[in-house]
Amino acid sequence: MTPRELADAYLAALGDGDLDGILRLFTPDGMVRSPLYGPMPAAEFYPAVLADTSASHLTLRGVTTGETATGETLVNVWFHYDWRLANGDAAPFDVVDVLELDAQSRVAVLNIVYDTVDVRPAYEKAIGRPSWRAAGDG
Repeated sequence: MTPRELADAYLAALGDGDLDGILRLFTPDGMVRSPLYGPMPAAEFYPAVLADTSASHLTLRGVTTGETATGETLVNVWFHYDWRLANGDAAPFDVVDVLELDAQSRVAVLNIVYDTVDVRPAYEKAIGRPSWRAAGDG
């Protein structure tokens, strides 16, 4: 699968709420690092995200490739995420998902990178509790 095909498959599955389709792209022990949910196994992260979502519309902006400092393949997927929370509130944002791939081009680690300044309050209101924060965050 080319990086663009991987990006298209990932965004299609995420936009459709297709949990099996998303998880097929990951290694069995794949991890996600999210600024709202924290670090979690993909098999736990995506059910949580899908439960917190009433609708999502994803617009691909770009795909780049590279490698980690230790030589593993990276695919960066830049997209607009028009996220509707489970309560119907809008929480849109632009994001780069940095996918660290294994030798079979499956996602071993997905790092989600975006500014949560506008999304975090809407998300916390919708779920009724504070979101995850890295140690040292306010």
